[in-house]
Amino acid sequence: MQNYDVVVCGAGPAGAMAAAEAARAGLKVALLEKQILPRHKTCGGGMPTGIQTQLYDLAPEAFVESEVTFMRHTWNFDDPYLAPINPPGSAKALSLWMVQRPIFDDALVQRAVQLGAMVRDGLAVRSLRSEPDGVMVRAEGIKTGSEFVAKARYVIGADGANGITVKATRLRKTPAIALALEVEQAHQWGDGDGTLRSDIAHLEFGAVKRGYAWVFPKADHLNIGAGVFRPDKKDGRSDRSLRSELQKTIFDYMDALGVKYDPDHIRFRGHPLPTWGGKELLHEGRILLAGDAAGLINPLFGDGILHAVKSGAIAAQCLADHAPDEYTARIHAEFAANFDAALKLSRVFYQWTGACYKYGVKSEKATRYATELLYGELLFTDIAGRAMRRLKQSVSGNFFHPQ
Repeated sequence: MQNYDVVVCGAGPAGAMAAAEAARAGLKVALLEKQILPRHKTCGGGMPTGIQTQLYDLAPEAFVESEVTFMRHTWNFDDPYLAPINPPGSAKALSLWMVQRPIFDDALVQRAVQLGAMVRDGLAVRSLRSEPDGVMVRAEGIKTGSEFVAKARYVIGADGANGITVKATRLRKTPAIALALEVEQAHQWGDGDGTLRSDIAHLEFGAVKRGYAWVFPKADHLNIGAGVFRPDKKDGRSDRSLRSELQKTIFDYMDALGVKYDPDHIRFRGHPLPTWGGKELLHEGRILLAGDAAGLINPLFGDGILHAVKSGAIAAQCLADHAPDEYTARIHAEFAANFDAALKLSRVFYQWTGACYKYGVKSEKATRYATELLYGELLFTDIAGRAMRRLKQSVSGNFFHPQ
């Protein structure tokens, strides 16, 4: 049996960052990943370039495929509005990076290795058993069947909404789960609609009830997806009709933009999005939850990479400070007020999406504000009340029909 200060379950952004920062602090760390690295991860792969402040010396050239400076919004694939992220007069140039998660995640894992973490991939955690002085971790090789047994003083669970870590605790028993479906479609730049460019992200708000669709540019392909959000804190995985609805939306989006595809060779990938549903305990004994396992996806935008990275770093810092019991409080201090405000806005936005598109999304500064919100340079707590008042002032009561 091996002994570690920290065993991290899951090698996504939260887990890789937790492993790196714990190792940097001098702790003995094992990072376990079920799949063989680098592995596919279903995700749109968009993030604010401001994430670089969290990544330290990791060079963007190692993982960035395109840089977005425009967003093209549509309603039912019509009424387009192309908006610059940096309109005239912007004090600071902002942009969004587009990455492929296998490449990005592997870069984070390699950084963790360089800082001293031991990485074991192809190893599925089968059980976690809490003991007074640590956690017994049992895992099995997915191809070899070999057994891995270790005792960790602490475990950081970064293995997502369906991971073993959450199931081994009494935490997050009624999570809010949104659903997303996506395809990776090969694309030749210059084909299709003229707005299919490497610097433009597309967002469609009318085709998905209580959700949105997107087209994100990558180096040689498009990430095309659609998602449904559940601000009412329901688990969308129980809705059997959603998959076909989201598939239709993706096909319709490709048709609207003139994307070339073979319907018989499209591979749809689905994934749950555990969104913020309010304050809750995120550690139990010697187990801490980070990233998606902790439900740290923005309930309005659906972004989670930056929050995952931050939470992994916070988890590692708590252990380095010998303060694991402060973890939930530190996570709440970083995210709770802002995410609570975003949750309130999401309930309005996804109920009255038509009005919000006409009077919000298409307003002159909305795209800039949205990007600043993604960066964290503007907070939802700063704009939630103003946005609600603006919407009420802009439309008459007769306009409010759920979309």
